[in-house]
Amino acid sequence: MQFHKYHGLGNDYIVIDRNRERFNPTAKNIRLVCHRNYGIGSDGILYGPELLADGSFGLRIFNPDGSEAEKSGNGIRIFSRYLVEAGYAKQRSFTLSTLGGRVAVMVLSERADLFEVDMGTVTFQSAAIPVSGPPREMVDQPLEVVGTTYRATCLSIGNPHCVIPLPEVSRELALAIGPAVEQHPLFPHKINLQLLQVIDRKRIRIEIWERGAGYTLASGSSSCAAACAAHRLGLVDSELTVEMPGGSIGIAIQPDGHVLMTGPVAGVARGELADDLEAALE
Repeated sequence: MQFHKYHGLGNDYIVIDRNRERFNPTAKNIRLVCHRNYGIGSDGILYGPELLADGSFGLRIFNPDGSEAEKSGNGIRIFSRYLVEAGYAKQRSFTLSTLGGRVAVMVLSERADLFEVDMGTVTFQSAAIPVSGPPREMVDQPLEVVGTTYRATCLSIGNPHCVIPLPEVSRELALAIGPAVEQHPLFPHKINLQLLQVIDRKRIRIEIWERGAGYTLASGSSSCAAACAAHRLGLVDSELTVEMPGGSIGIAIQPDGHVLMTGPVAGVARGELADDLEAALE
């Protein structure tokens, strides 16, 4: 079975082509392939494309714990590069269909290593994120985590996010409170966490704990979520740069609410699973 591996600012994914390879995307198989000691190692698997009647490319996104994600900004850019390299995408613009909705993709470079993605619109409504309790906007709401009360803004951009603004952010704090936020009883489908530090009106810094994956060097959907939360709180302009440990992504919040994400993709490896690993799959 062949695989293709890429990363977006250190957030790495394995692409498995459902039309060319025999792979059963069970939780066990996904955990094994993503394992960094017993498998290839990655932050998830991108499985597709399903060639849909409307002309879009269907994509399934799996976290390394075997759960399925609705949307991933880095995953979308990575899968888009594979579509170009594998000959599926023959135009500079095309559409992907994910569990979190359809996204429009534009190839910005001849090498297909830079993409702009229309990630859709965000909602702060509790029922849509989802957040338990009475219907409300989840903007600047108290959230108690590990004995400390934070002010959190929660939203969905096809997948759920919890943004906590702080004077300074750190990897250590993301590791300390990330698991508790992800599994907080307020969030019935669990949630992604972004710790947000505003540098100036056009620049923010975030640390990320991803649902189903853990501490992450970079995340496209997290960048969109943090930028939208900061903008809604009046802390930043509509066009800004999001800095992460793995690198930076450009975000532009359009007047109609659509969020445009611009970021790179780099190839890592192409290869075949060894017989021993393939034999261990279901």
